[in-house]
Amino acid sequence: MLKPYLFVEKTAKKGRGVYTHERIPANTVIEIAPVIVMQKSDREHLDKTLLHDYIFEWGKLKDACCMALGLIPIYNHSYKSNCEYFMDFEDDSIMVKTVRVVEHGEELTINYNGDWNDGKKVWFDVNEVDKFKMEVGG
Repeated sequence: MLKPYLFVEKTAKKGRGVYTHERIPANTVIEIAPVIVMQKSDREHLDKTLLHDYIFEWGKLKDACCMALGLIPIYNHSYKSNCEYFMDFEDDSIMVKTVRVVEHGEELTINYNGDWNDGKKVWFDVNEVDKFKMEVGG
């Protein structure tokens, strides 16, 4: 399930991002996307590729990893995100829901730490990722 008013657009600093053509109320589910679940051992190989930045730890014990489909890999990180995501380990899917009103034309973001308001430093240098995405057009 993907809301039809979502679209992908180039951002000023982060490569591409997910945006909306409409105003979205708070607590609206905007996407439910399937994931491809892989074994933890697969992560060793993935960590050597660009996919490292797009996979999620998976499972209640975080003993697996997954690649999300849909627009999930395109949502950019923000410490003050306007969306949050929820992992459904039984259904092998990720759901994205707004945490506040999102205005027409606004970028939709998630916090890569898991909780929408988690201020813990993420594993990457945001400035370096912005620079890389601009170089590769991603």
